Amino acid sequence: APEPIAATQNKGSKRPGRLLLAEDSITARTLLKSILEAVGYEVAVSVDGMDALTRLKTEPFDLVVSDVDMPRMNGFELTSNIRADKKLGELPVVLVTSLGSRQDREYGIAVGANAYIVKSDFDQNNLLEIIRRLL
Repeated sequence: APEPIAATQNKGSKRPGRLLLAEDSITARTLLKSILEAVGYEVAVSVDGMDALTRLKTEPFDLVVSDVDMPRMNGFELTSNIRADKKLGELPVVLVTSLGSRQDREYGIAVGANAYIVKSDFDQNNLLEIIRRLL
């Protein structure tokens, strides 16, 4: 089992970090939520970008992990909306997606994602290290 990174990363803080996971696939959502909670993060879930944006405007989060290909509002649009919002603009965003083309990666970074992880290359330790650095 992975070492509880969250417990050691925020030594002076009262909580390990509250993350919002936006993912329409129940399988991917369950897997990612389990990985993140196993190391101590508090994880709330949204089924698409629209749901995620609504929650971000009403609840405090430290970071967003989002899929790209989702109904109603995709991850690129969600990231763009976060960056355009005065209160949310600095919130770290990690896109985890099956879209692996160079064009998709460049677009994800261009709209403001802090990191872009392709699901086919997924490594949970890499995801956890990226989140730890961003928090």
